[in-house]
Amino acid sequence: MPAIETTALTKRYGDSVLAVDDLDLTVDDGEIFGFLGPNGAGKSTTLNMLLDFVRPTSGSVTVLGYDAQTEIHEIRKRIGVLPEGATLYERLTAREHVEWVADTKNADPDVDALLERVGILEDADRAAGGFSKGMRQRLGLGMALVGEPDLLLLDEPSSGLDPAGMQEMREILREEADRGTTVFFSSHILGEVEAVCDRIGIMSEGTLVTTGTIDDLQGELDLGASISLEVASVPEDLALESLEGVRSVAVEGTTITATCVDPAVKVDVVERVAAATAVEDIISEDASLEELFNTYTHGRGRGRNDSEAAPDEPVRTAEVEA
Repeated sequence: MPAIETTALTKRYGDSVLAVDDLDLTVDDGEIFGFLGPNGAGKSTTLNMLLDFVRPTSGSVTVLGYDAQTEIHEIRKRIGVLPEGATLYERLTAREHVEWVADTKNADPDVDALLERVGILEDADRAAGGFSKGMRQRLGLGMALVGEPDLLLLDEPSSGLDPAGMQEMREILREEADRGTTVFFSSHILGEVEAVCDRIGIMSEGTLVTTGTIDDLQGELDLGASISLEVASVPEDLALESLEGVRSVAVEGTTITATCVDPAVKVDVVERVAAATAVEDIISEDASLEELFNTYTHGRGRGRNDSEAAPDEPVRTAEVEA
């Protein structure tokens, strides 16, 4: 049974704005799924429909096998949600926030262990009104983890975190997936997605333009792979362009960069260069997630100007969802 499944899911605002267009999406049980797209692409609107904060114009959505409109109370017992910019109660402590969520879920977590896991145990009895953005994000994640949820829905989970905090966040998400939890998160930090996700989906202008592993998408687009060689001196007659599978060659100073149709062609490039000059360093790269993202989202506008862009409201706050 998929953790999330949408069929022809559509959300219109009025007659002219199409926020989510005929979305067919399946997220498998136990996977970490990254949901990508530029601002206004429909990501947050989709998340809000999963949580029944926004009703679809047409189509259907199930979460953990439950209908998201008629069985939302069953869904909320089994999920954890971290909205972007989650609202906290300024006068409540971190401990009290976790205990409050535990009461709403009839859960009995080890509060200290949970706060230690997200890195704020030392501030457990401080009022959240004095927390930094990063501390608020850590607390929000701790609240989402209450009750060992079967599904985590996270909107920009590393917002406000420093690099160490981002690394800790990724480790927690991977631990949850290893436990069997499905993780579905929206993020604009491509490196974060690349580091932790099993699969990704890319939204553009309300449409899901592709899904798959990063390796799958690299193969589909045929963006090529580059290899850069730092050499003692650049020979005059390398003729790397004559090698089958070499798309282009660029020379900058003593660095030779070849873009290859197939990563296997890189071996031929290295052998040709090494036969003619001393190779001092090699940097080999496949198409990055940024290149994939830009390729899939480039030029997909429907002619809407900024004033006509689909409203993509933030996912509702923890205060509302509880």
